[in-house]
Amino acid sequence: MKQYRVIVAGATGMVGRKMVQVLEERKFPASELLPMASARSAGSSVTFAGKSWKVQELNEENIKNSKADVALFSAGGSVSKQFAPICAKYGILVIDNSSAWRMEPNIPLVVPEVNREKIFSESKIIANPNCSTIQMVVVLKPLHDRYKIKRVIVSTYQSVTGAGQKGFDQLMKEWKKEKVENPKFPYQISFNCLPHIDDFLENGYTKEEIKMVNETKKIMGDDSIQVTSTCVRVPAIGGHSESVNIEFEKPFEVNDVRNILSKAPGVVVQDEPKDKVYPMPIHAYDKDETFVGRIRRDETVKNGLNLWIVSDNIRKGAATNAVQIAEEWIKGK
Repeated sequence: MKQYRVIVAGATGMVGRKMVQVLEERKFPASELLPMASARSAGSSVTFAGKSWKVQELNEENIKNSKADVALFSAGGSVSKQFAPICAKYGILVIDNSSAWRMEPNIPLVVPEVNREKIFSESKIIANPNCSTIQMVVVLKPLHDRYKIKRVIVSTYQSVTGAGQKGFDQLMKEWKKEKVENPKFPYQISFNCLPHIDDFLENGYTKEEIKMVNETKKIMGDDSIQVTSTCVRVPAIGGHSESVNIEFEKPFEVNDVRNILSKAPGVVVQDEPKDKVYPMPIHAYDKDETFVGRIRRDETVKNGLNLWIVSDNIRKGAATNAVQIAEEWIKGK
């Protein structure tokens, strides 16, 4: 099997470290790992495939000299805007986890279970969607194909890890009753819920909520789907949870919905309410699948359905989805 040289940009961050872990777990055919990060992190090391790999500074010279085939980026939007085009210039496929490229018309926004074909466009940059969007569209796609979705109302319950290491550290310090210097969140997160993720816009929604609206339409390839969302940060660690209400154009049977989802790629149905079986972040933690349960008819609207969706936001919501895109790109070659 052909081997590939792989850059991981932002390799010392929470998602970057998980990308390295997922590459190893999934036995990605990497002949060489090229971890890159800011000048501050250069010189440190990461472990991959039983070896220690020195972290290089992310700059044009090191990108050029890398002779890499693929670059997985999780270094923030401004860094991606600067360096992703440089990688592309040297023929490196970039899979970017930031929001920098997601809504650019000529940049594919990809979840392999939903729109794998977009990987093979002429673009050398592929965008990884928002973590909350990824887990939702994996479940929506097979249902949309069967019943055609008219409208989606989603409320999220998002883990502190979605705010990176600083979000995680704040929760840990609050639990230990330690002083928090430069907190990530505007209020205490322990024993609390914050209906505020990313900046507020003039229309009263946050950027996170609008991301879910716009990204869902782009990934699903259907602007007619109406989406509205409320995104909430909760003191959980294992993953993001979502309460999703769907209105279909066509009638459905709940058992048929369960059967469709049980066969959907990347989806695991956990829906035995009598036995208290339903998805939870503590069970989704460090797993690649998206879990769905609490599947029931919405009796207040014609062709309405309620679902509860949970997935590890650092794995499927970020690192794993990026690695899956790279895997599919290799298969296509």
